Amino acid sequence: MSEPKSVALLDYGSGNLHSAERALVRAGAKVEVTADPDIVLAADGLVVPGVGAYAACMAGLRKVRGERMIGQRLAGGRPVLGICVGMQILFERGVEFGVQTEGCAEWPGVVERLAAPVLPHMGWNTVSAPSGSVLFDGMDEQTRFYFVHSYAAQTWEMPPGDHFDAPKLTWAEHGVPFLAAVENGALSATQFHPEKSGDAGAQLLRNWVRSL
Repeated sequence: MSEPKSVALLDYGSGNLHSAERALVRAGAKVEVTADPDIVLAADGLVVPGVGAYAACMAGLRKVRGERMIGQRLAGGRPVLGICVGMQILFERGVEFGVQTEGCAEWPGVVERLAAPVLPHMGWNTVSAPSGSVLFDGMDEQTRFYFVHSYAAQTWEMPPGDHFDAPKLTWAEHGVPFLAAVENGALSATQFHPEKSGDAGAQLLRNWVRSL
């Protein structure tokens, strides 16, 4: 029997670490909650959680040099999964209450407030996943995931590349369409919380861990 995949769960002061850790363990991973660069860079996979404000998450991430660890892993083609605000900070910048905060800039684009009659977008919603998705493999279009957010990336601005597979974009809608998940080579992310999404979230995390 093969060894379980090692996953570093990045501890930078923002994120639902305990439930994310439990969910990843149930998905078959050997999990370490850490900000140690050696452990983060050596793990088979890195999960970047995040809850709360974009600016606070970026401040915490920079304090442990998390943006460098993410960049170093991706430069070597090593898998990274962002969750909720951990997805948002992968974009160039976020705008909250008129204040712009620089993000990790792994993807171009901006995270902005949803134009919706009710915020936050809290609860279960379906998503529209593309064919060939690894994260959503084995799930049908009625599968629901748990969201809690008021901000999201609402456009995809990365131009297509000649030498790379096109990113797989998953959309959802709350007032306006927004990106619910992205699969872009070694870098994947979900706006919803798989660790709070019951059987569907558990299957998504199993799919990701299996892909490591």
